[in-house]
Amino acid sequence: MTQFDGELSPPFEIVEPAHWRAPIIFNSPHSGSVYPLEFLNASRIDLAALRRSEDSFMDELIADLSERGFPTVRVNFPRSYVDVNREPYELDPRMFTGRLPSFANTRSMRVAGGLGTIPRVVGDGQEIYRERLSVDDALGRIEALYKPYHRALRRLINKAHQAFGTVILVDCHSMPSVGVSRDEPRRPDIVIGDRYGTSCASLLPDVVEEIMSGLGYSIGRNKPYAGGFITEHYGNPASGLHTVQLELNRAVYMDERQRERGPRFAQVAADFAALAEALAQVPLGDLGPFQAAAE
Repeated sequence: MTQFDGELSPPFEIVEPAHWRAPIIFNSPHSGSVYPLEFLNASRIDLAALRRSEDSFMDELIADLSERGFPTVRVNFPRSYVDVNREPYELDPRMFTGRLPSFANTRSMRVAGGLGTIPRVVGDGQEIYRERLSVDDALGRIEALYKPYHRALRRLINKAHQAFGTVILVDCHSMPSVGVSRDEPRRPDIVIGDRYGTSCASLLPDVVEEIMSGLGYSIGRNKPYAGGFITEHYGNPASGLHTVQLELNRAVYMDERQRERGPRFAQVAADFAALAEALAQVPLGDLGPFQAAAE
């Protein structure tokens, strides 16, 4: 299909449990670390700089949850190559030779910041590419990687929704321990994002905060991260579709400079398992009045 099929095979992985513990899906869309050779050759920065955009090891922190009855999703390609937590065509015309399709969103805030579907910069603002890319290259990545991921995620969500009448998607990310701006206050251990109360029933972030603060984590809500495209797009509480984004401070579980797992790594993974179990205990009927109608 594409020149990078061999390197990115599979481009993402979904691990379903033999028996679902609850309709709760844990998703890690930004932990991918398989860098296609043609991408590295086109980059003006080295691999270490590219990797600063990764949510390193986030997929490993949730990997064991599938054995506990919770499906997990992980993306293997890096977000600096294709970012699935964007609209399908958030594209910066300055990056490409040729004309973008008329339906491309070229004016979003994320595109303006260089962080569209095909990012122009990595997380700390460094430009990625030596030269402009062809429009066909960008559209090819979207067709071969972005769209199949979202089709598979949608199928998994629909499967859970049909079986249970309700779905909780936990979108798992990590954040640098220090913000770009010096004026930004110290970041908490976890930031819970629910698009300011629109992507899930209010009970869910309350449960997350109660459990994780009880385990010793400091908690923030929606600042500086309220949730991206996945949280907004798949969160529809009135229909029984609940999405909550978790941003874990990297200093909690890893050495940010060496990009290595930290001494608390195993404990953090265990704490995520405790969170999954707590969410599974939430009565589905408590998530909204729609549940009675669904039954």
